[in-house]
Parts: sequence; C-alpha cells; structure tokens
Amino acid sequence: MKKILSPLAVIVLTLMLSACGYDGSFRYPCQDPANWENDECKPPICIVNGACPEDLVGDIANQDSVSGDTIDEQVTGEEPSE
Repeated sequence: MKKILSPLAVIVLTLMLSACGYDGSFRYPCQDPANWENDECKPPICIVNGACPEDLVGDIANQDSVSGDTIDEQVTGEEPSE
C-alpha cells in the first residue's frame, strides 16, 4: 500500500505546487508595456526609484517588436551613439 501512496503523493504535491505559479500580473507597473507612456514610467520620475522600463525589462523597451530596430534607429535611420 505504501508503494502506491508514495508516488501518488508526489503527483498530488506536484500538481498543487504548480497551481501556485504565475498569475499573469507584473511585479512593477512599469514592466507592463501598457504603462510605458505613463508619467511614472518616464524620466526623471522613474530614475529616482529605478522603475524605468529600460531598467526593468532591458533593451526590449526600446525595440520595435517586428524589425528589432531601436526607436532611435527608426526615427533617425542611424544607430544611437553611446
């Protein structure tokens, strides 16, 4: 009987723990692309608390999802100077 309960317990615990996972929300408001135009997600406000989209999600905040070009490249046609 113990040979049956042990694997069954592992399966039940695995299923229970997997139900506690990701709920689809963002930890910080500025991680959500829908909020990137809000004042709290634009400098200088976001710089103070380190919540700028560039800080939270990396360079993807400045890229076009289709071409991969940065916003600067799309506007000026040149790569941004560093």
